[in-house]
Amino acid sequence: MADSNFLTEHNARHVWHPMAHPAEMRANPPTIITGGEGAEIIDIDGKRLLDGVGGLWNVNLGYSCDAVKHAITTQLNELPYYSAFRGTTNGPLIELSVALAEFFGPDGMVRSFFTSGGSDSVETALRLARQFHKINGQPERTKFVSLKKGYHGTHFGGASVNGNQNFRRAYEPLLPGTIHLAAPYAYRNPFNTDDPKLIADAIIRQFADEIAFNGADTIAALIMEPVLGAGGVIVPHESLMPGLRTLCDKNGILLIADEVITAFGRTGAWSGSRLWGVQPDMMCSAKAITNGYFPFGAVMIGSRIADAFEADRTAMGSIGHGYTYSGHPVGAAAALACLTETIKQDLPTNAAARGVELLDGLNDLQARHPIIGDVRGKGLMCALELVANRDDKTPAGKDVVGKVYQGAYDAGVMIRTSGNNIILSPTLIISKADVARILDALDAGLKSAHN
Repeated sequence: MADSNFLTEHNARHVWHPMAHPAEMRANPPTIITGGEGAEIIDIDGKRLLDGVGGLWNVNLGYSCDAVKHAITTQLNELPYYSAFRGTTNGPLIELSVALAEFFGPDGMVRSFFTSGGSDSVETALRLARQFHKINGQPERTKFVSLKKGYHGTHFGGASVNGNQNFRRAYEPLLPGTIHLAAPYAYRNPFNTDDPKLIADAIIRQFADEIAFNGADTIAALIMEPVLGAGGVIVPHESLMPGLRTLCDKNGILLIADEVITAFGRTGAWSGSRLWGVQPDMMCSAKAITNGYFPFGAVMIGSRIADAFEADRTAMGSIGHGYTYSGHPVGAAAALACLTETIKQDLPTNAAARGVELLDGLNDLQARHPIIGDVRGKGLMCALELVANRDDKTPAGKDVVGKVYQGAYDAGVMIRTSGNNIILSPTLIISKADVARILDALDAGLKSAHN
């Protein structure tokens, strides 16, 4: 690798970084990460940090999972790439399809379609949903319903169903026929209540109203995250997803679970859908499917959709969609190894236990730091919402959030900021001591924000 002087000199000079303003990155170059080991990362100055972000929600197994690294290098030596388009396939792809059908069997999934990542997976699910209805003779079912504050990637389809204007405004006009329901956000919502059950009931009624207004025969699918991630770790009441599923079933609407973050154990359950006891029609996955070691994703497909496609004998049933790297043999080999390790280490059990400890600790911090307006979490996805004033919930300013971030960094923990939220999504291998380390660093960062 180039020496540190070269890297520092050229940092953010020749690249535009995702989710960042190019001018801001040039003025304040991003932190250069040069290494990773276990649950820690190492910056260019040699500072070791507990990674409270887990890469980007995806490094569930940490940075030292030799089984996955071995699977990647072995496959590179055997077959580094070949297309999975019509007519050819590869061994790891076949093995992975069998393993995923077994793993997601309790969720009702029977088939898989492979992609290069989460945005690809969402785009695939949206397209397959429309195609499914055309196969069934209902071509007017083209609209999509989603939740405000939900995040579904950056393709035009995903951006259209996204529920945050930061990912929409600069790219409009987007896909027509997208309907947004209220977020299950107890801290801020239009329903004048902070009762999660009442909020869930209101959203279910809102969905019923939208179905009646638009016509059920115009709606293709509802897409939702079982726990909303990038929108600020918003945990719905346990009745929300089942209630929405019931309305989908009554009205012939597909349910797409965006499990790009929640699949493979992060919530403390094997999948977010399983957490709420729901079987969707499709599940989008990526991120932890390869632990971040290789760009890869999958859309899992339920029997209702699989049966319709496989029974069709017209051109409409042919899948005119795919990516050069769909079913990439190296990605498939990495995913197989990750799945094996995830099951072997029983990551959801650790995520659930450490998540309770983390959430308890965050609530204790809230009692001691008035700038914390709200604490939210499920498993190892948690958030602090920072405010300037608890009484009127005025969001904390960028400078305050920046002080918390820098104070935690100086204390040895990498955290993520999003607006006035501090988001935590550490690796699922963290220990009780690691949780204490995160809480101590946050305490230091919050104290620094008071100065």
